[in-house]
Amino acid sequence: MSEIILRDFDAVLLERVNRVAEAHGWNLQTALVQILEQGLFACEGELSRSLSDADARALQDAIAAMESVPSDQGFARIGRVEDETHPGKTAPDQSIRQDMFDGRVDGTGGTDKR
Repeated sequence: MSEIILRDFDAVLLERVNRVAEAHGWNLQTALVQILEQGLFACEGELSRSLSDADARALQDAIAAMESVPSDQGFARIGRVEDETHPGKTAPDQSIRQDMFDGRVDGTGGTDKR
């Protein structure tokens, strides 16, 4: 392994490294290698979260294409029911199945009779 010399190391930073080393039972060299490796891994992960310009354009194009899908009687109606108060319009189905309340006393804080 190559030797690395750190000059003008901040005393507060060195104390933090020493605390990590002590908490894990590592010597100073092992702690520095582990911290450097984990920090490098985190930095590399941040780089992979960003898209290249070409990928960003492709994603924008795909989103624009999906937004331009017309509201028709096919896919646009999936999960929707006819709105009885406004015929011709659709609304999400927010009905509550009545069988969920079978065996219960009315809404006065009743209890389950089962």
